[in-house]
Amino acid sequence: MANNNEQAKRFKDGQQTEVRLKIGTHDGIFHCDEVLACYMLQQLPQYSTAQIVRTRDQKLLDTCDIVVDVGSVYDHEHHRYDHHQASFGDTLNSLRPEVGSRWNIRLSSAGLVYTHFGEEVLRLLLQKKLDQEPNAECLRAVYLKVYDGFISEIDAIDNGVPMFEGGEPKYNITTNLSSRMHNFNPTWNEPSPPPESLERFEQAKAYVGREFEDKVLYYAKSWWPARDLVSRALADRLTVHESGAILELEQFCPWKEHLYLLEKEQNLVGKAKYVLYFNKEHDWRIICVPNQPSSFVCRKFLKKSWRGVRDEELEKVSGIAGAKFCHQTGFIGGNTTREGALRMAVASLQAPED
Repeated sequence: MANNNEQAKRFKDGQQTEVRLKIGTHDGIFHCDEVLACYMLQQLPQYSTAQIVRTRDQKLLDTCDIVVDVGSVYDHEHHRYDHHQASFGDTLNSLRPEVGSRWNIRLSSAGLVYTHFGEEVLRLLLQKKLDQEPNAECLRAVYLKVYDGFISEIDAIDNGVPMFEGGEPKYNITTNLSSRMHNFNPTWNEPSPPPESLERFEQAKAYVGREFEDKVLYYAKSWWPARDLVSRALADRLTVHESGAILELEQFCPWKEHLYLLEKEQNLVGKAKYVLYFNKEHDWRIICVPNQPSSFVCRKFLKKSWRGVRDEELEKVSGIAGAKFCHQTGFIGGNTTREGALRMAVASLQAPED
């Protein structure tokens, strides 16, 4: 295996010359995991100009400085990152238990590269795009969020992990990144490019890289700053209602994951039942806190007798002026005023369980 220094060097006629490092991966049909793995590696200074070598010839792979998704070896010390061998079963949690991912999905080559190099990739990307050094707390949070909300999907699809246990899906999703990226491969009735051709692979890498970058920047610029708003809402909960079960956001923001994490930190898990926020003029919303971020099963729904009712009829049924609507499942409702929205939350809080 080639020695992986920050800059590979050779001596010729007494002169020291730089040699491009090599990133090895398999040839033939490419998949989202190794394409993304190569993209992430090339964001690092030591691999920024590295040559990508696509082959299954072990002798050629042995000359590469780092190898992903081929070779049947996972060895971080020697920079080998394959996940296909029967002996491999690692997840982000098994390799980085301190991160605390919500998933335990077998890693693909993308997940392996992200596990070992992801924080540095994120730091450099945010430094470049935002022109500032992310603080340690932000970097840790974005690292986990990018795995849970992006990389894990690629790991799961590449490893054939089902989204649920048992039964057949009622519909298929064909617009995920792995599916879109696969379309860069030649179709069955197109002439295949020569094995050494990298044109389509490079197109796929640029496509995947843009989506990765968009996710990272969204989490760093939009999702992470929302934590402060949620933290203040949690701190001020008793000024909204004596129960402490109703939070009010200064403005709407991505709040769910932040609320769950802050609740754990402050030993308040399950206390918050409703979140109020101003949507637009004459439109205040009440959202029930779900049991999980993407779930519609809530800690306490709005009153059953209101569900699916709107406007004047809802005002009559609820006895609350300005009541505009209550979703038929009871997970969200609206009122024309803050006071009315708060009354709807309090009445639902005090209502008996369904």
